[in-house]
Amino acid sequence: MGQRYEAFHRRSIEDREGFWAEQAQLIDWHEPFTQVLDYSRPPFARWFVGGRTNLCHNAIDRHLAERAGQPALIHVSTETNEETVYSFAELHRETMTMAAILAGQGVERGDRVLIYMPMIPQAVFAMLACARIGAIHSVVFGGFASNSLAARIDDATPKVVVSADAGSRAGKAIAYKPLLDEAIRIARHKPASVVLVDRGLAPMERVAGRDLDYAELRKAHAEAEVPVTWLESNEISYTLYTSGTTGTPKGVQRDVGGYAVALAASMRHIYCGKAGETYFCTSDIGWVVGHSYIVYGPLIAGMATILYEGTPIRPDAGILWQLVEKYRVSLMFSAPTAIRVLKKQDPALLTKYDTSSLRTLFLAGEPLDEPTARWISEGLGRPIIDNYWQTETGWPILALANGVERMTAKFGSPGVPMYGYDLHLLHEQTGAELGVNEKGVVAIFPPLPPGCMQTVWGDDERFVETYFTTIPGQAAYSTFDWGIRDEDGYYFILGRTDDVINVAGHRLGTREIEESLSHHAALAECAVIGMADAIKGQVAVAFAVLKDASAAAQPEAALRLEKEMLAIVDRQLGAVARPSRVYFVMALPKTRSGKVLRRAIQAVCEQRDPGDLTTIEDPNALQQVRDAVGSPHG
Repeated sequence: MGQRYEAFHRRSIEDREGFWAEQAQLIDWHEPFTQVLDYSRPPFARWFVGGRTNLCHNAIDRHLAERAGQPALIHVSTETNEETVYSFAELHRETMTMAAILAGQGVERGDRVLIYMPMIPQAVFAMLACARIGAIHSVVFGGFASNSLAARIDDATPKVVVSADAGSRAGKAIAYKPLLDEAIRIARHKPASVVLVDRGLAPMERVAGRDLDYAELRKAHAEAEVPVTWLESNEISYTLYTSGTTGTPKGVQRDVGGYAVALAASMRHIYCGKAGETYFCTSDIGWVVGHSYIVYGPLIAGMATILYEGTPIRPDAGILWQLVEKYRVSLMFSAPTAIRVLKKQDPALLTKYDTSSLRTLFLAGEPLDEPTARWISEGLGRPIIDNYWQTETGWPILALANGVERMTAKFGSPGVPMYGYDLHLLHEQTGAELGVNEKGVVAIFPPLPPGCMQTVWGDDERFVETYFTTIPGQAAYSTFDWGIRDEDGYYFILGRTDDVINVAGHRLGTREIEESLSHHAALAECAVIGMADAIKGQVAVAFAVLKDASAAAQPEAALRLEKEMLAIVDRQLGAVARPSRVYFVMALPKTRSGKVLRRAIQAVCEQRDPGDLTTIEDPNALQQVRDAVGSPHG
């Protein structure tokens, strides 16, 4: 860690109030705050108390004087072959129109609006419109199954739902309206109205008296002037659901002022974004990355942001780089999963387009293995910066703050603790502080910095119980991730504390074994799970996707590859970590956001019901796991 950044970080912990008062100057305040931090009720932190501001104002209105005509929102859909560029002035107009539509349906400050949308501009208009009028938005990932959607409707109790006829994935329409209708039917709470964007992708029946046509309402409110509602910093901006160990989704609740300041600071110190440039995040607005770095973060920084509906390989695996060239993208944010998908494609597509405008590619969402990081870095000739964070934190916990001091990235590490995070590695059973290269739970000593969750929506007790009581003797926030720290202060994330395999008393992180297997040149990606074993308690089992699937087409070739991969693990981690088998599959079962469904794989291996699979991208991938486990050589 560089000396300059180390001092910057230390001040953020030792002089929190002075540090964050300075960062707060990066946004507009309608009324100044009277107190930087109120931590009178641990672990609940209130930031910038008494200050009044607004996310929509900071994202749009404050830029109108200087850059009204500059691009703000660039929508690209390779699913419907549409591209639309909205200037800041046009985004302002569309947001006010949507705000008038919501207000016309009785939505007021503090009311909830559930947004169940594909990656289309109206979804962003709806988010910003809620922020403008002080309503609380809750975005649910488009295409979530009815039961999952109903659970969120019941928890958020929205007055209005904003949705669409359908999304599209890999050229195939996914009808949303039937899923929404069924969710409302089974939910206890009934929204007063549903505003629908008709894309013409799927037929939809309208429910009389409830369902409203967005296009008609837009015409009616096209000239509406909707002023900003100034909110106290600690009022709620949105809730976003993340899965809980109990199966009941947790509504991560976020504030207004702290979030705006955290994002503005991150765009300067971590992402090094400049007003007038273009930011391209390939995530989805249904996830926290989409909230922070498709919508609010880039716009607060005065940048244009790309909203992309499509996959990384349609029409071909050069589409992302084609967009970088076309829109002169300066900063890009994607997921390791997307890069692993590209690893299986023609590498010439990496250099087909002019990507000279791109300064940095940021990757987050799941651990980034060293071979993938090295492959994309060498292929693009651009710096790759991993970063690590959670729905709960809203912005990076670990990264490189190159806006403060240029730091060298280390392959396999997301970096060093970001300012504001008092990060520690703690022993899971004693809570003791651990030293260099000792494996422990990554934990944050509270108060959590601005931008992090305030609480669990409607359940303060669950917030405390879930996050602050699991490490003995420490009232510390647990990330539920294993990590180690090297002598330079760089952290390495080793996987979830609940993704630990216990093999004959040896505790092994699945992440460590996956990282080791990934050093085999033929491997595109892999997943390791712990499978019940009568003798050892558990054994590690690996599922591997090859760059060239034909390489394992014959049993002899598969056996040779398996032996080679196991030998790497033997060499790097020792025989105790060696998987009992490596099965070759065409694809890993994943959610639509790219998370590997390890528990579903484990359930199939142990011949159990894999449970709720509503978020699975491709059910055939799980069938491949079944077939592989049932065959003699995967």
